[in-house]
Amino acid sequence: MARTTVTSSPGKVLIAGGYLVLDPAYSGTVVSTSSRFYAVCQDSKSGSANRIRVRSPQFIDAEWEYAVSFTPSLSVQPLPTRTKNKFVHLALHHTLTLAAQINGIPSVQSALITGLSITIVGDNDFYSQNAKLAELDLPRTIASLSKLSPFTQTGTSLADVHKTGLGSSAALITSLVSALLVHLSVVPEDSFKNSLAEGSTEGEFSGLNGKRLAHNLAQFVHCLAQGKVGSGFDVAAAVFGSHRYTRFNPSVIQALMENDAFTSSPLLPVLTPLNKAWDYRVEPFALPPLTRIMLADVMAGSDTPSLVGKVLKWRKEKKSEADALWGSLDELNQSLYKVLSNLSKMHASDQTTYESTVKYISSLQPVQWEANPWQPPAELPIIALFVEAHRILQSIREKMRKMGNLAGVPIEPSEQTKLIDACVGQAGIIGGGVPGAGGYDAIWVLVCDPVDCYPDQRPSERVERLWSTYKNSHVCPLMATESIGKGTQLETLENIVGLKEAIGE
Repeated sequence: MARTTVTSSPGKVLIAGGYLVLDPAYSGTVVSTSSRFYAVCQDSKSGSANRIRVRSPQFIDAEWEYAVSFTPSLSVQPLPTRTKNKFVHLALHHTLTLAAQINGIPSVQSALITGLSITIVGDNDFYSQNAKLAELDLPRTIASLSKLSPFTQTGTSLADVHKTGLGSSAALITSLVSALLVHLSVVPEDSFKNSLAEGSTEGEFSGLNGKRLAHNLAQFVHCLAQGKVGSGFDVAAAVFGSHRYTRFNPSVIQALMENDAFTSSPLLPVLTPLNKAWDYRVEPFALPPLTRIMLADVMAGSDTPSLVGKVLKWRKEKKSEADALWGSLDELNQSLYKVLSNLSKMHASDQTTYESTVKYISSLQPVQWEANPWQPPAELPIIALFVEAHRILQSIREKMRKMGNLAGVPIEPSEQTKLIDACVGQAGIIGGGVPGAGGYDAIWVLVCDPVDCYPDQRPSERVERLWSTYKNSHVCPLMATESIGKGTQLETLENIVGLKEAIGE
């Protein structure tokens, strides 16, 4: 019977730690999104041994074929197709190479006896749906987005698609290598059943260590595909979900990066989760209860590598100035993590009071939250934490704008400043910002999401109304919220709406 393995990995939003997360001396807070990338790995029905066909049906000319050979060493060679995909090619080559080093070449040959058919698709949020909404004459609202078919076709090539900045390449590579590791019996299925802080670590490739192996492999492949060793927070979010992230030392994969990208190097000694040189840290995090992250595509786009390059050049040239600013930003970032975590603790200790507090502040602007002299005393500590979260987020924005000005890059462009200020001026809005490296392509806001609200008075609805009528920028919301699933997880094909149809089953 043909086997099918399905994994999914979430997108990401870096809400604190932009640029600083590149340095292992600092940490960043990353939220994983409900929008996910899916990899469906199946034994091929065509029966062509050692052949792998990969499709991405949301795009034009997005089908690639590969031949796997085992002499003199394992290699994955692309067959002639209309387009090429370096990300997919590297993921296949190095995952199969690692599988052969762990289980032996005969095991991989056996798994490829009839070939593999792989389909990769991403939730609609990963790509701008603005043109699709206009084509259907629908307003730019979440309700309109919910009417689109899952995994809707973009009508364009992969090279020309407008991305929304959720980390599609990291989620794609993570879901693909994870599906292959399970399908090739390198790691057991239960590797992806547990959250960040749970699971057995007894075996080198079982339990949580199976997930860590997927993380290390995905980090390496993603760095190879991008041609540099990035911070890795996007891959870490795809594997582990929301967390506070401290990057790994790039030296751990430096030797592998210096080899030819498609050699069959000894990967296992480097990528094994038992290798202590992988010194990244992931600490559990979740947004406070009764809050919601909202995301918008602002349809302008920015070149993240060029922004990062200019900021790092400024930091090198103006080290003392940069270090002082980064130090003050780091204090704010760490304070935000603590305040949001303390709000979660407040909810756990007194859910009823927490719920009534969130409902109260949802009807007021942040400047009014502490103005009521008759506020029930039990609610005051909770309100104080929300006020502090608002203050910290505004201060982070201010210092990120300062960094942009000093480095000569648009980390929070004036257009984004006006839009985010308009959002934060609404009742029940805690704060917001431009995610990750900043630029023109997206914004995020953190809003109160009370248990019950008067009609049309929910803070998220206020933000959505503002976005749909905003004149100075073309704002299109995304459907994503924070992911309930903790990072990469094993899926059942039939349980994902629209997935069978997307892969042509």
